[in-house]
Amino acid sequence: MAPRPKQEDESEGKPTETLDGRKNSLSMAPAVSTAALIEEDPWGMPELQDTGVKWADLDTKRKILRVLTISAKLILLLGFLYMFVCSLDLLSSAFQLVGGKAAGDIFQENSVLSNPLAGLVIGMLVTLLVQSSSTSSSIVVSMVSSGLLEVSTAVPIIMGTNIGTSVTNTFVAMTQVGDRNKFRRAFAGATVHDFFNWLSVLVLLPLEVATGYLVKLTDLIVKSFNIQSGENAPALLNVITDPLTHSIIELDESVISGIATGDPEAKNKSLIKVWCQTASNTTVQNVTASNCSDFTCWELKNVTEVINIKKCNHIFVDTNLSDLAVGLILLACSLLILCTCLILIVKLLNSMLKGQVAVVINKIMNTDFPFPFAWLTGYIAIVVGAGMTFIVQSSSVFTSAITPLIGIGVIKLERAYPLSLGSNIGTTTTAILAAMASPGETLGNSLQIALVHLFFNLSGIVLWYPIPFTRLPIRMAKALGQLTAQYRWFSGFYIIACFFAFPLLVFGLSLAGWQVLVGVLVPIVAVLIFAIIVNILQKHKPQWLPSALRSWDFLPQWAHSLEPWDRVVTIMAARCCCCCKCCNVTEKDEETGTHENKDNEIEMYDKEAKKTSDSCEILKATSL
Repeated sequence: MAPRPKQEDESEGKPTETLDGRKNSLSMAPAVSTAALIEEDPWGMPELQDTGVKWADLDTKRKILRVLTISAKLILLLGFLYMFVCSLDLLSSAFQLVGGKAAGDIFQENSVLSNPLAGLVIGMLVTLLVQSSSTSSSIVVSMVSSGLLEVSTAVPIIMGTNIGTSVTNTFVAMTQVGDRNKFRRAFAGATVHDFFNWLSVLVLLPLEVATGYLVKLTDLIVKSFNIQSGENAPALLNVITDPLTHSIIELDESVISGIATGDPEAKNKSLIKVWCQTASNTTVQNVTASNCSDFTCWELKNVTEVINIKKCNHIFVDTNLSDLAVGLILLACSLLILCTCLILIVKLLNSMLKGQVAVVINKIMNTDFPFPFAWLTGYIAIVVGAGMTFIVQSSSVFTSAITPLIGIGVIKLERAYPLSLGSNIGTTTTAILAAMASPGETLGNSLQIALVHLFFNLSGIVLWYPIPFTRLPIRMAKALGQLTAQYRWFSGFYIIACFFAFPLLVFGLSLAGWQVLVGVLVPIVAVLIFAIIVNILQKHKPQWLPSALRSWDFLPQWAHSLEPWDRVVTIMAARCCCCCKCCNVTEKDEETGTHENKDNEIEMYDKEAKKTSDSCEILKATSL
């Protein structure tokens, strides 16, 4: 057998002598390269350790100081949470003032509502306009009760309200965009709710159109129980928040329902409530009959007269501003309070959730029950999410409150998912109680719509939770979180595309007719399904694909990668940054420009301008 030829790198296995005389073998290089392959898990929870001084090691003075500090932080945290919930309430009022009448007009398009896909996006758009799924659901209930909508037509709208209400916690996740790891977890924790709703609609809407199972099931339940009209839904959290929010603004939500049901007087009314206490007096009066042609005739009718007793005492009760102006003022103020409270809540949580407190909370929230009851943990989390949402009476408030906790690493994404599912159920229980307070003649339809909402969410949970393999929302949220952590501008694109651009596109196509809607959407959906299938096969079974489709390299780079778009965004940001710096330099020079020491000022200006110009060139070169 011929000897093996010597190669140049054969000496790598021989020992080499170092400067201190010790021999070191280069055969350790593979171990170094193997260590380089070990990467940190991007979804791993940050390590929480008890780094503080133990309670037993503190003297009396320090123990008192620690108790006072913790008590002060808890009071501040509760105060910021209270302001956060109030700001959400004000934000909802602001959106109703800005777009509430438009939402009522959208619901009047009965010919469009007969299209299930159009009804879905109308439910989304109206919930986005009023920022309250309970308000949009109450409009749907009032339209069904008055006979303007059938229950089967209202089902897609209810599904759309379920999607529209999930945008709030997605906005909340944007407040943690400064830290890449926190933003990855927070955005994934917020969008796992979105993906659950989208996937549920993707499966259940066609099933409902084909079989009508939700309508049939809820109709059977309503008819099988002789349910009497109950009391109003309990106001739990509203008892605490209403004194503050009603001192700022109070709305007459019946105006939006009146517009939706076709009341001509409602269009000329303001949404701002002026009289909080009124009384009605019904009398029999002679009124002019409308069926007399040649001469005036009279007829007896019951005339109801509304007597104003007591004015409201909020800030805008006697304002001369329009609803739009008041809405824009409230929108700016509520967004400012919302963002400020969120930032302060995150900072307080970061300072409080340290040491033993963080370790305990982390264990309680993320530890499973011992074997063989580990599978029960997620279902307990669903019950907890439903109970907490019932207490705060808003799924947006609950999911927005846990989003910062996901970002800082206190709650795992896998545990946040069942909490969000429970939140979806909790928000329907309030609607059921509210429906049971309806009059006897409209109780059946009102309760049936509320039950449709409940069974829609229960059906989604059956589809996407019991079997671990079917928990697609978690994997999709992680993929989107990883993408937005790398390209943080993509989070804004996602919100605009999914919650505004797509619904408006479908709504516009629905106005043009179902032929146009089908002709435009079917090719788009077909291309998306083809791309998804090819992506899955490229990852798992590339040998099943022809050689040309085993990668997307045959397409232009901008068509299958975000890298070119990221360069464009970076260049635009760099140019804006340069423009701002140059403008600041010029303004500073104009403010301090005098005739004294003119030569020194010119020299200093030249140096500063050159430094700014160099910074701009560095930014441009970096972006390129």
